[in-house]
Amino acid sequence: MSERNEQFLFKPNVSGAVGVCLAYPNTYPVAMANLGYQAVFGLFSTLPGLLCERWFLDTAADGTFEHRRSPADFDILAFSLSFESDYPNIVRMLDAAGIPARAQDRRASRRDWPLLMAGGPATFLNPEPIAPFFDLFLIGEAEEMVVEAFDGAERWAGIGFELLRERLSSVEGAYRPDLYEPVYGGAGESGDLIELRVAEGASERVKRRYLSDLDSAPVTTAVVAPDSVFGNQYLVEASRGCEWGCRFCAAGFMYRPVRHRSHEGVTRDALAGLELAKTIGLVGAEMASHPGLATTCERVRAQGGRVSPSSLKADVISPRLAAALASSGARSVTVAPEAGSERMRRVINKNLSEAEILRAADLLVGDGVESLKTYFMCALPTETEDDLQGIVDIVAKMRDRMIGHGRARGRVGRIKVSVNPFVPKPWTPFQWDPMEDVGGAQKKIARLKRGFGRMANVEMESESPREAYLQTLLSRGDRRAADIVEALARGEDRWWQKLQSMRRGEHQGVSVDPDVFVHRTYPNDALFPWDFIDHHIDKSYLWLERRRALAERETEPCDVATCHTCGAC
Repeated sequence: MSERNEQFLFKPNVSGAVGVCLAYPNTYPVAMANLGYQAVFGLFSTLPGLLCERWFLDTAADGTFEHRRSPADFDILAFSLSFESDYPNIVRMLDAAGIPARAQDRRASRRDWPLLMAGGPATFLNPEPIAPFFDLFLIGEAEEMVVEAFDGAERWAGIGFELLRERLSSVEGAYRPDLYEPVYGGAGESGDLIELRVAEGASERVKRRYLSDLDSAPVTTAVVAPDSVFGNQYLVEASRGCEWGCRFCAAGFMYRPVRHRSHEGVTRDALAGLELAKTIGLVGAEMASHPGLATTCERVRAQGGRVSPSSLKADVISPRLAAALASSGARSVTVAPEAGSERMRRVINKNLSEAEILRAADLLVGDGVESLKTYFMCALPTETEDDLQGIVDIVAKMRDRMIGHGRARGRVGRIKVSVNPFVPKPWTPFQWDPMEDVGGAQKKIARLKRGFGRMANVEMESESPREAYLQTLLSRGDRRAADIVEALARGEDRWWQKLQSMRRGEHQGVSVDPDVFVHRTYPNDALFPWDFIDHHIDKSYLWLERRRALAERETEPCDVATCHTCGAC
């Protein structure tokens, strides 16, 4: 056991030739709930030659979590980045440690600063908004790449910055921003990206790494952390990616091809986890499609535990799965229709009818699940007033079923409706599309709140359209967005007021209008800042999917055994 009553499920190295400070740019409870961060911490802590300590936002000024060491004293400062909205926290943490945020400023300094490295899902979508801060990125999934990168590290004592960067840069998936120079054209500082100049010897494209066999490196809770967001759960990764091809979903494209762990392996890890927690959290983009999920739930239930899967696709929920979830004591289950009308679900390729959604609700609450959580988006491309009203209408029908079953049991649950504004993401068919203006999105959310305000047993939560604006900006920006990240991280002004001044061209040090990255519709032949990453997906396929969206045509789910259309298989 360690500080905060943690329990390590692996034996970390107590010494090493290379010191790694592994940072997460958010608070300890958020960081330790992130299974990816835990997995990388386990890797860095057990590879030969490495000594790893952690660093979090809420204790940034105190030094590392383990021994209060300054991050500046390590050979490597590595950030694990899952969410773009955390980018300003990178600068805040570096400032707290007295480390210059910009790589060029560190190189110009006489001090030997650690090599700043980053990885994680946000970076292999688009690392460019934070590229000026880092010396190196590892693009893709970590398991094989990190092992290859640090092969022989036990012999690297006193290696020095340049040789260390050279060694790490040689691994497939490594991206050194200093070897790539973006060129902008057009009028003023808001001109388009027209070219990416690549230094001699560097690859034109950086291949995103992925692990083909998830059973070869199973990811489960590595540190039991009671103070984390999911502190009462033992987490087991069950899959990566998703076969359904929803056109708004970055995870469904950047993790292609979809991979499932064997249900035998998932069940084995879940049962082992019951020794540490009564609730097993199954992690994956969409869990109902996982082969053998019902069996896993039944086995866990038989041992006195319960399974909490991430979002379930309504039409894949079987009577057996619904019964297994309910009988294990699952009080709430998440279903994600994403859109209210069947027309809009065709646009986003949800492959889901109203009848199938209501059937899922009937199965779940009929078998004893008390409450439902539903996810929807608003301000989607081509959305109409009827599409928006469809969200209210379908929730009302789900509520009717929940109340009917609940009254029969003598206990009526609730429906929690989560509605978030659409955020166009890189590597999706909607990467060419703009986010709706903040005012318009606010009006749509207000309309939905009025609609749900008249329904008993229904509560609605929503992400602020301002937050969605920031997320779009930081996911679609190029290197010029680093000025915005730095400005948002510093000073006393509130971040939205700062962005407003940037949009008016009044903020000193920021010359590009953030709206360029948020509210613009891109042409088919646009050069995106992230195009240099090889995600094994043909850009022409994404454009074709966008055309199918506008034509309200659905695409069949991925068949990784026979289909080669998108280029990932």
